[in-house]
Amino acid sequence: MSLDMRPDCERCGIDLPADAAGAMICSFECTFCAACVTGPLEGVCPNCGGGFEARPLRVGAALARNPASSARRFRG
Repeated sequence: MSLDMRPDCERCGIDLPADAAGAMICSFECTFCAACVTGPLEGVCPNCGGGFEARPLRVGAALARNPASSARRFRG
């Protein structure tokens, strides 16, 4: 099973491309931008209470074979 690679920050809605740095995930794949994680969220996932790690990049052939999700999570 591969990461869902969600396309946006759940808090602010900024785009988080699968092949670019800047996305942070918790162990449940809740996805937020680095600015929200280090700022208002203070390193704690508001959904599950867990911590965050940088989401790995998916590039080239891996991204072509396993495209990122298109389902946006921002509800603002």
